[in-house]
Amino acid sequence: MKITIGEIARQAGVSTGTVSRVINHKPTVAADTRATVLAVMKKLGYEPDPVARELSRRTKHTLGIWVGAGENRLSPYFNVIWRALLLEMQLRATQFVELPVDITPVRRKLDAVLMFHCADIDQRLATLWRRGVPGALIGHHPGVSCVAPDDTGGGRLAGLRLLELGHRNLLHLTGSDEHQWAVDRAAGFTAALAQHGGGPLAPVILHGGGSVLGGYRLLRDAWKQGHRPTGIFCATDEMAVGVLGALADLGISVPDQVSVLGFDGLVELYPGLASVAQDIPAIAHEAVTLALGAIERDTVRHIVVPVKIIEGATLGPAPR
Repeated sequence: MKITIGEIARQAGVSTGTVSRVINHKPTVAADTRATVLAVMKKLGYEPDPVARELSRRTKHTLGIWVGAGENRLSPYFNVIWRALLLEMQLRATQFVELPVDITPVRRKLDAVLMFHCADIDQRLATLWRRGVPGALIGHHPGVSCVAPDDTGGGRLAGLRLLELGHRNLLHLTGSDEHQWAVDRAAGFTAALAQHGGGPLAPVILHGGGSVLGGYRLLRDAWKQGHRPTGIFCATDEMAVGVLGALADLGISVPDQVSVLGFDGLVELYPGLASVAQDIPAIAHEAVTLALGAIERDTVRHIVVPVKIIEGATLGPAPR
């Protein structure tokens, strides 16, 4: 006899809707209720129909994707997260519209808008609320559902790892303070150094473009100003690649003389690059989930996706 979700619901003492949400991994089910439903499914030997499950997950909603002004759409990081978002929406049969910076002339009906964090985020959110369009954000901001990598925790990981390797003369190269990720990564990095057991350390922090060229210019300028770090933490992997190019031009050996650690996990940009890696597919999945949830007026949720260090040949002990 075919096991139905109705029978599972009866034995678990819940509604069929709750069973459906458990099967489709919806987050709005209490942990103990989820455990009860899963136990009944296991007892009955229930296996979800993959075709029916996929159809149930699909949606005819249209999402707007609103990219901030000045976003470098040609950058490696943007291309990776953009592809991850498109794949996630394709899997859910979700239509999307890429919105211009000024959405005033946009008249197409949008069920929700997914935004990237930007300097004018308050203004953008106000525009959406006036139109009655719900939104979700890649980044973090109060009052709206958000998902972001653990930028602060990643900066802290970077600081601790460089300290473990004996580095004390440290340089942090990052983007403008108008970028949330730049502020958070720097905050985590400096917090790790402030808690150093041998006494707090104050890294030199320089701001510039988050690109390869930005990293190259910052390192060359820092060297001209007399900075001689043994460990460099770059807020993006693209900056790290630029730093490695500048060190090569200066005749500095990596990692024998200087260690370089990036952030994002785009280690394919440079063979052996060490990086604090974010889980971009997971961020894309959560971002689309939050945007679709906003249509149903789900509770505002803030999701932080863990990061980890990928060791590489650009990272080594501090020179004696």
